[in-house]
Amino acid sequence: MSRIVLGPHQYGKAECRLVRINRDQDAHTVEDLTVTTQLRGDFEACHLDGDNSLVVATDTQKNTIYAFARDGIDSPEAFLLRLADHFVDGFEQVTGAELTALSHTWGRLGDHAFLRDGTSTRTAHVERGADGTTVTAGLTDCTILKSTDSEFHGFPRDRYTTLVETDDRILATSLTATWTYAGTDHDWDALHASITRTLLDTFTGHHSLALQQTIYAMGRAVLEAHDAVTSIDLSCPNKHHFLVDLEPFGLDNPGEVFFAADRPYGLIQATVMRED
Repeated sequence: MSRIVLGPHQYGKAECRLVRINRDQDAHTVEDLTVTTQLRGDFEACHLDGDNSLVVATDTQKNTIYAFARDGIDSPEAFLLRLADHFVDGFEQVTGAELTALSHTWGRLGDHAFLRDGTSTRTAHVERGADGTTVTAGLTDCTILKSTDSEFHGFPRDRYTTLVETDDRILATSLTATWTYAGTDHDWDALHASITRTLLDTFTGHHSLALQQTIYAMGRAVLEAHDAVTSIDLSCPNKHHFLVDLEPFGLDNPGEVFFAADRPYGLIQATVMRED
């Protein structure tokens, strides 16, 4: 019988909800994060023998998140980098850390009142190990739609093909994008805002012959405009909109009334990267 051993392992505190109110100006601001910590290192004794002498308790990790927030968050990326330094440098048994944050946006109603903005969720991820530190960032749940400037035709047809070719359709998707930064010293907020704007502007202005073509154009535009980005992953489910047949009711439908189907859906994914 082959020997049974412990494989790669990590642990931490998942989905710590953190809200910080910045009161240093008359008009307050809200920082709203969901933070997850995962530590790697010398924790075999805990798994094999139940020896907790080297375990940094997940409750300690949670409390550290809240204590560090007292000094400010600055940006999700900067906050995670501070936490990674603390856990890896502060505990000899910790050799690596993987930390993620979801940043939830609040729009302003007044100096002290806010409206939760559900247009998208900002993401950040820091991984620190023996080979160094990698920072990735992105966005998810970003639903976007074009009412024209989208075609889809010229695809193979067989006896199972029913899709009608079109030179004018609705193109809608829920964009998830994750990009990798070169280095760990950037103006994270400004870069994230600029990359997001590039993605949305390219989607808006690109005449699409396929969603595949559009997401490549979006990724390429980001890399061309931002030297700090080495690669970008894009995932785009097709949010299909089907023209409703109104003829049974004696009505025409000149591309105005649609049925929005939530499933099944095409899922288009691609990585766009620098060749070197």
